[in-house]
Amino acid sequence: MNRNELKTHLKHLLVEGLKLEGINPESIRDAEPIFVEGLGLDSIDALELVVLIEEQFRVVIPDEEVGKLAFASINALADYILAHEPARAGQEC
Repeated sequence: MNRNELKTHLKHLLVEGLKLEGINPESIRDAEPIFVEGLGLDSIDALELVVLIEEQFRVVIPDEEVGKLAFASINALADYILAHEPARAGQEC
């Protein structure tokens, strides 16, 4: 999966996995913040999203600081997954 396909997949995962009503995946901008002022997600959503991402992509988000960076935007999340996904770890993206 290339970076653009991954970003599209992540948007759909956000909307479907967190059951975000009234939000269309295509309306989520790549650089938009995912939490608070962006999509308005809260700490419960954050926990659910961490579990979804870790299960779906087999990556680990070890702590809150890493999570803040990884979940800053769809762009940041895609970059984090591409850098840490087991099938890609150590490979150039």
